[in-house]
Amino acid sequence: MAGSVRRYDPDRRGRIIDAAIRVVGARGIAGLSHRSVAAEADVPLGSTTYHFKTLDDLLVAALRQANEGFARTVADSAALADPDADLAAALAVLLGGFLGADRARAELEYELYLAALRRPALRPVAAEWCEAVSAALSARADPATARALVAVMDGISLQVLLTGAQYDEAYVREVLRRVLRP
Repeated sequence: MAGSVRRYDPDRRGRIIDAAIRVVGARGIAGLSHRSVAAEADVPLGSTTYHFKTLDDLLVAALRQANEGFARTVADSAALADPDADLAAALAVLLGGFLGADRARAELEYELYLAALRRPALRPVAAEWCEAVSAALSARADPATARALVAVMDGISLQVLLTGAQYDEAYVREVLRRVLRP
């Protein structure tokens, strides 16, 4: 292979992760393989196995990337940073935005999140998401209340996604207010 030149490709790992997310979105976790991701990313098969030795390694990276969205939205929320803002109302709006902006993306994120039930390697990453959102709420709520808010938002999200129900912001706001009552 005298004519073969290895090109430096600093974005390849990220493209592989993005491709894995697209594969899971299109075919589910069962459709994920090094081969399907390599084809989707348009990279040699060896690149996927170089960057991610196992499918669990690839799923960890995909889940970590998917998790960043909502946690960052909560952390960056001006309403949550304002001590005078209605926390329940602000969270209800943020959750509605997450579930309403791109429902397919929300379903994909939950599919990756719930994969931790059967893949122990993903459990720490799923826990990171809960901790990141709880930490983002720490300026407005004590740790136990922050965790309770995350649990309620998580449960409501699952109910909406699994039942196909419309998101009811007023209901969510009321439920979150009940968690926040002293």
